[in-house]
Amino acid sequence: MNRCTLRSPFTRPLRIALMLTSLLFAASTWAQLGLRPFPPKTQRAVMQITQPPELLLNGAVERLSPGARIHGRDNLIVMSGTLADARFLVNYVRESSGQIYEVWILTDAEAAQSLPLSP
Repeated sequence: MNRCTLRSPFTRPLRIALMLTSLLFAASTWAQLGLRPFPPKTQRAVMQITQPPELLLNGAVERLSPGARIHGRDNLIVMSGTLADARFLVNYVRESSGQIYEVWILTDAEAAQSLPLSP
């Protein structure tokens, strides 16, 4: 027994709206595949995490600030302990106390770009 023989006049517009919404979400994920925008005070260095929260930036001993964020190549947050003893080309930002606050591990395309001049 088929109980839903009548179709609602809103069925087609609802399907179209759902399809457009899914396309918008797909477009936003495609946009994330491009180059990431970095803050104006970004600096570049080779990073090696020695004993978290300590790290080497171009051979100099530095320290991650409490709550520091390390973004991987896929822009997901990476824990510093998982990166121990590996070397990465990174962009980073310091906080006012001089500790490293935010780090981005660069993709090959981002590494090929030069940093903009600081204002």
